[in-house]
Amino acid sequence: MKILFISMPSIHAIRWMENLKNTNNELFWFDVTNKGTIDSLQNITQFVDWKQRKLPTFKGEYKFSKKFPDTYAKIKHLFEVTENEYLEKIINEIQPDVIHSFEMQSCSYPIVKAMNKFPNLKWMYSCWGNDLFYFKNFKSHLQKIKAVLKRVDYLHTDCERDYSLAKELEFKGKHIGVIPGGSGYDLKELEQYKTPVLDRNIILIKGYQHIFGRALNVIKALENSLEHLANFEVVVFGAHQEVIDYIKEKNLPFNIFHRTELSQLELIKLMGKSMIYIGNNISDGMPNTLLEAMIMNAFPIQSNPGNATAEIIEREKNGLLINDPNDIKNIESLIVAAINDKSRIAQAAIINTEIAKQRLDYTKIQPKIVDLYNHL
Repeated sequence: MKILFISMPSIHAIRWMENLKNTNNELFWFDVTNKGTIDSLQNITQFVDWKQRKLPTFKGEYKFSKKFPDTYAKIKHLFEVTENEYLEKIINEIQPDVIHSFEMQSCSYPIVKAMNKFPNLKWMYSCWGNDLFYFKNFKSHLQKIKAVLKRVDYLHTDCERDYSLAKELEFKGKHIGVIPGGSGYDLKELEQYKTPVLDRNIILIKGYQHIFGRALNVIKALENSLEHLANFEVVVFGAHQEVIDYIKEKNLPFNIFHRTELSQLELIKLMGKSMIYIGNNISDGMPNTLLEAMIMNAFPIQSNPGNATAEIIEREKNGLLINDPNDIKNIESLIVAAINDKSRIAQAAIINTEIAKQRLDYTKIQPKIVDLYNHL
């Protein structure tokens, strides 16, 4: 089978593609966001560096494209090779059996026109956390989302919530199931990086503060709880500048890693030394960092947009759910409750280890991913 993957060069898409590297399938990747070659995907034919101008850039073009994005999208084919044009060229060249796109806004919107020219070509789409839950609320996105879902044949989601949303948004195809966005994890390999849960003293914070992330509210909750943190080290990873500036301005005794400072393995090792993990945002699906924290037995305190997180965390049993990502007082109370209940933390580690074995194990998920392409 010839499979053409379409994505940005995301670690989650890369890990998914690597599940098929030792199969008999012919694998191709279209770098739809034009970011360049992925060195780790040597076994996959890559279509990169494709974006070319048809006409020289005109004065004010960039500002126009940002101020009037929808209008520019309609006319940019006059100035440069578009995603649709190049995808059509690839399809005619390699004759794929299936197209698999990851993410909606950057990687699926731009290819609908081309896919509609090949109505019999199978299209699988992997829904990422904000694709539907967040962007469906905007009129400018809603029709684009529906246009993609109308053409897509097969849907992969990382939570049941997004399958329900897709049906509400008129998806009529087949749901191939709930599978973690980054596929599975080598649990045996990661076991070596775990320290005994009750010997740990790190509270680990995901430091995203942007359109979705609300790390600052967690930082402020911790700031209000300093008297409870005497025996803990607070570590913030993936920190955006606004978070870094606040911590420095308030002279908080927290260790900070900026956005790209830690590799995925370094972060997982840090999780294996952390007693508590906190992630807070207004929109997401099933966060991969949450799953990794659970695998490494860090006690999760996580926001729950659209009840997606509640699909894996049972309140006060194997973690704590943040009801309102903007409620600093509530976040503070959850942190203090976790700190003061070591037996709950120990019990959650046992439960989450079993969840990881059942739902996150690479040895179970990898053959499932390989097999699903055989049944399209």
